[in-house]
Amino acid sequence: MTDLWLIALAGFLASVVDGALGMGFGPTSASILLSTGLSPAATAATVNIAKTATGLASGVSHWRFKNIDRSLVIRLAVPGAFGAVVGTVILATVDGSALRPFLALLLLTVGLRILVRFSRPLPVASAATTDRPLDGVDLRGVQIAGATGGLTNGLVGTWGPVVTPFLLHRGVPPRFAVGSVNTAEVAVAVVSVGAFLSTGGAEGLAAGVVIAMLLGGVAAAPLAAYVVRFLPPRLLGLAVAGLLLVTQTRELLTAGWLPQAPGAIYGTIAVGLLVAGVRPHLPTRQLATQELAKQQVATQEVATSDGTTIDGADGDASAPGSTRLPGVGLGDE
Repeated sequence: MTDLWLIALAGFLASVVDGALGMGFGPTSASILLSTGLSPAATAATVNIAKTATGLASGVSHWRFKNIDRSLVIRLAVPGAFGAVVGTVILATVDGSALRPFLALLLLTVGLRILVRFSRPLPVASAATTDRPLDGVDLRGVQIAGATGGLTNGLVGTWGPVVTPFLLHRGVPPRFAVGSVNTAEVAVAVVSVGAFLSTGGAEGLAAGVVIAMLLGGVAAAPLAAYVVRFLPPRLLGLAVAGLLLVTQTRELLTAGWLPQAPGAIYGTIAVGLLVAGVRPHLPTRQLATQELAKQQVATQEVATSDGTTIDGADGDASAPGSTRLPGVGLGDE
């Protein structure tokens, strides 16, 4: 009974992460499930089935809170579902575990790019950005990103880490990127589960484990969809970058592609995130120059507020248009 509560907690926490960041359900839930002693096969089966129901609940919640763009969802879901079929077919002939380090390296690079992007101040959102989130956004390559995400979902269960960073990099507001990715994931998950079950992937499933995971995940979906509406875009972007860097570093450490010094590596990631978070608040030479220019303009405005302009260090009122007292000239002294 205790294990079922832990599994429900795993579903809840994973759904919160995935619903708020647009990625992370698989890595988060799998890590917690494995820590309870569940076998890898049962963990993979449970996560894949749970993603269908939790993705549906998350998509409905994001739709209710107006976090999605319908056209973007369609442009992601259709090629994503196709990619999921292709990924499942490839997995039947190629060992998906052999592809994981290459995918992790790619996603680690994406995470670094997202970290750099959101370490700078973001432009203030306008009404057009809020009401029409895709106005002015370059959406070239969205279908390719969706197909790639579906492919990796069929191979290694990864959808959000491929698609969400791409949309953020293209300039889609984080709130709409997360909501649209979560909603499109429903179609991808349904296709993936169908292919998964048709290839005998249901072996080893336990009904109690699946139900516990579903209950926890579905309960958290509305909370995550509500919270994401109020998270600052920079905080959300840095959280996505952090999640990518941590999870993919772990993948590369497991594959032996990185030096076995996890403490130093994770410490470097933490320092990078901290620097990126405070960077916009640090004084820069450009800001100092702007402040000096503002002070000079303010001084000139005060000096000319009575109609007199200051010329030179002696304060001579000799500029054209200057005002002098009647009967008083420069030589009257």
